[in-house]
Amino acid sequence: MSGKLRVLVTGFGPFPGAPFNPTQPLVARLTRLRRPAFDDIEFSSHIFPVTYKAVDRELPGLLKQHRPQALLMFGLAARTAHMRVETRARNAVTMLWPDAAQSRSRKGSIASGADAAMFGPHTAKLLRAARATGIDARASRDAGAYLCNYLSWRAIEAVDGNDDLHLSAFVHIPLLPRDSASMRKGNARITLEELVDAGEAMLLEMVKLTRGAVRSA
Repeated sequence: MSGKLRVLVTGFGPFPGAPFNPTQPLVARLTRLRRPAFDDIEFSSHIFPVTYKAVDRELPGLLKQHRPQALLMFGLAARTAHMRVETRARNAVTMLWPDAAQSRSRKGSIASGADAAMFGPHTAKLLRAARATGIDARASRDAGAYLCNYLSWRAIEAVDGNDDLHLSAFVHIPLLPRDSASMRKGNARITLEELVDAGEAMLLEMVKLTRGAVRSA
């Protein structure tokens, strides 16, 4: 492994009701950024299939392969017009909606024990960084009961049980305009460029916080 700080950025693929998932171009843009502040950062990226089995299979493999010290995850909240920085994962999984493989959960919780798992106080700093770019970003206490919440729970577990991974965060983004006509009609409040700016600001903040966590460890 190199001596660079390692950051993994993830998104999701399409799923029923969302044939286009804007987290894919966002992750691609963010991990291609070339900035002096990122010169000593080793970025890796991954797009998860929207299935529970994929998350359970691929997340541990990614952590083993890339050994990230920070994990920034993005998901789509199609019914929300603003960016949402999640503060926790709920111990809940829907039994109503199947995943992209048409599989349904057989129980309504992820694990025994607590009702929720918290990401930590760093989410407030990520939120401030995003808002400083001018985007409409808000804190959220409800990541839903689908794959975004499920991945969030597994990521928080990984931080607690992995010596390399110090910080994780999950950010929900809205649908994006697919063409200029939809922008003129006002169907979308946030563009991909605005998301990239906010994502870059959050990455910068996460890098700073992770450096501090690594030094403390």
